[in-house]
Amino acid sequence: MPYDVLVVDDQAMPRQLFERIVEDAQGYQLVAAIYSASVADVWCAARHIDLVIMDVVMADGVSGIQATEKIKRSYPKVKVLVVTSMPDAAFLEQARRAGVDSFWYKEVEDVPLVEVMDRTMAGERVWPDAPPPVSLGLSRTDELTAREMDVLREVAEGYTDHEVSERLGVSYHTVRVHVNSLLAKTGCATRTELAIRAVRSGIIVPNM
Repeated sequence: MPYDVLVVDDQAMPRQLFERIVEDAQGYQLVAAIYSASVADVWCAARHIDLVIMDVVMADGVSGIQATEKIKRSYPKVKVLVVTSMPDAAFLEQARRAGVDSFWYKEVEDVPLVEVMDRTMAGERVWPDAPPPVSLGLSRTDELTAREMDVLREVAEGYTDHEVSERLGVSYHTVRVHVNSLLAKTGCATRTELAIRAVRSGIIVPNM
């Protein structure tokens, strides 16, 4: 019997691509392709679903990771394969906590999606070691330190340097050192420009 698949992606072109991949893959059949993660668990209740291919960032405000938590709570046997083009490193940890079975970056072709589907249905958890490196001004994300990434996230979320200091439990001076280092490495003129570039590139997705 083929595996029944639900595709969840709010963008038409990726959704249609995933539809085609599922329909062409041996051993799978498409049950539905929907644009809202908010009703993914409803589909799991109404129809037999073996695998959900789930995007993370959705236009209606309900993330694929939040939807996965609901699915796993009620239907723990349903496999969830999260796919995203956003290189926000926080998604990896959030997805693990939500019970996501496998994680795949849309823009990286190291492992074909069908192979990840096969391995996931065989019981394997397929995960990248880290997000793909992304350019941020004059630098790349893999050239930034872990603490600089922590500070960058807080800055992109709109917190002041004093607020970042309190949230991260470090001194205001330390925050300023990291912010200045980020500005120097990226070539951004202001912390506002730095925040805008980080959000636009998908390195930081606020409030997820």
